[in-house]
Amino acid sequence: MPRDTERLLFEPNTAGPVSVCLAYPNTYEVAMGNLGFQAVFRLLSTTPGVVCERLFMPARGGRCRSLENGRSPADFDVLAFSLSFESDYPNIVRMLDAAGIPARSAARRSETSVSEPERRGDAEHASAAARATSTRGEWNWPLLIAGGPATFLNPEPVAPFFDLFLIGEGEEMIREAFAGAERWSTIGRERVLEEMSGVPGAYRPDLYAPVYSQGASRGDLVEFVAAPGASRQVLRRYLADLDRFPTSTAVIAPDAVFGEYFLVEASRGCEWGCRFCAAGFMYRPVRHRSAASLTAQALQGLPLSLAATVGLVGAEMASHPGIASTCEKIAAAGGRASPSSLKADQISPRLAAAVARGGTRSVTVAPEAGSERMRRVINKNLSDAEILRAADLMVGDGVESLKLYFMCALPTETRADLDAIADLSLRIREGMMGHGRKRGRVGRITVSLNPFVPKPWTPFQWEPMVEVGEVQGKIAYLRRKLGPVANVDLDADSPREAYMQTLLSRGDRRVAAMIEALARSDEGWWQQLCAMRRGRHPAVALNPDSFVHREYRQDDLFPWDFIDHRIDKGYLWLERRRALAERETEPCDVATCHTCGAC
Repeated sequence: MPRDTERLLFEPNTAGPVSVCLAYPNTYEVAMGNLGFQAVFRLLSTTPGVVCERLFMPARGGRCRSLENGRSPADFDVLAFSLSFESDYPNIVRMLDAAGIPARSAARRSETSVSEPERRGDAEHASAAARATSTRGEWNWPLLIAGGPATFLNPEPVAPFFDLFLIGEGEEMIREAFAGAERWSTIGRERVLEEMSGVPGAYRPDLYAPVYSQGASRGDLVEFVAAPGASRQVLRRYLADLDRFPTSTAVIAPDAVFGEYFLVEASRGCEWGCRFCAAGFMYRPVRHRSAASLTAQALQGLPLSLAATVGLVGAEMASHPGIASTCEKIAAAGGRASPSSLKADQISPRLAAAVARGGTRSVTVAPEAGSERMRRVINKNLSDAEILRAADLMVGDGVESLKLYFMCALPTETRADLDAIADLSLRIREGMMGHGRKRGRVGRITVSLNPFVPKPWTPFQWEPMVEVGEVQGKIAYLRRKLGPVANVDLDADSPREAYMQTLLSRGDRRVAAMIEALARSDEGWWQQLCAMRRGRHPAVALNPDSFVHREYRQDDLFPWDFIDHRIDKGYLWLERRRALAERETEPCDVATCHTCGAC
């Protein structure tokens, strides 16, 4: 049953011919803190003919049941996964295994398919699967579909698990895909799948076959063959006018991450073109919600926030043309505005004052790199002076603590670039300490250090990830420099996690076997990956290093090249060349520029 602390802010359908189980492959707390998941839940729950329930990753050994009515996922017509982060991919297999559903779509289509619980002799889950088979007739198993940001970067590592993907932003596409739900029971599963796959943005993996140069065990991807009648490329859908679909907290969930905030989406994409940033390219062209719409949603939601705080969500908030006005009005209404991230040179005195006036005590600023040289490489377009000015503005107006977001192990990085991270952090600390002494209250700086992960659809998609041991050495070096400094904390992401993320974001269909092995092993996932890297894993022949540490050639075929993001691959390669030459590119001008192809 839904948690007693929850409160739905919309009226869901209570009856309909099609049952959908919306799954998030992580905990309830993480899922319900995700604004995208909440938006999809509202969309499905209000689509004619559809009744939607939610599913989350159960505790180890726990039962896999829907939140609303405790149903087995095998009992639903559609099991839809919302996928935001590649690191959650092994949880897809764990959830399917726990529900008694064969993980691979080919096995679900086979009359003689055997689920993982049946192999284990798991009577409870095997009987649930048998009930689903006996009561649904031709629909022996739920139709498995997936969407979310991770899938429209590269769905191939999990393609063998799903019948259909919805590639791109879902507001219009979801309604189109479920438009015929009222008559699905009369036309059969295959016809339903055909109709859904006809929606622009739909990708049906079984209609596409990868071809490898020396066989699937070790060859390069050389061709991606579409079945007769299937489009050679799948169009990534995007919403041109954000104001048509207000996107804000749909379920008050106090137990969730950011559960005390009311979240409002302010924009999609980013005009600055940072060369490592997938969000900046996959959401092109950048779109801002109008100031009027943003402010209206924020003020309507403010009374619902348990902490009188409105979280403003977007890739970069300081560039939004109405952000200062919105923050001022939130503060005037007695609330706090909490922007997700601010670009230093876009922080105006007005914005700094508005954020501080509302009582915000901590703000995230993202220099990304410590040196101006490195920022030219990644196209961050920021000088040290601009970063120091922004920090001084925020702290001078009353913000106590700063979170500084940096990356390490970037292409062309040197020891001097690492030293610059420490030096810049210490210069910011010096200014913050001065303001703190005047107030009688000194805050803290958190240096968030994140290993570089080469992502699809970015100019750095051709780059290798640095070896894990080398990244660990870079982090240890900065920890020695910053660790003894008072009022400074260093919070570094795991290089092993970065390795995993690179593998799952850059892999092809052969990575599905690795995901299954990681999900089903009682050993730690890193031990499993190390066995694969040494060629000693009993179920996986391919070395994951071939995806993680490989530098691709210009004309290599990527597993994700079949997606049409409207971005010219040649433009991305040119941006890579500009990066290596330490040359910056001007921010997007969506009114006049057509260089990348997105506009």
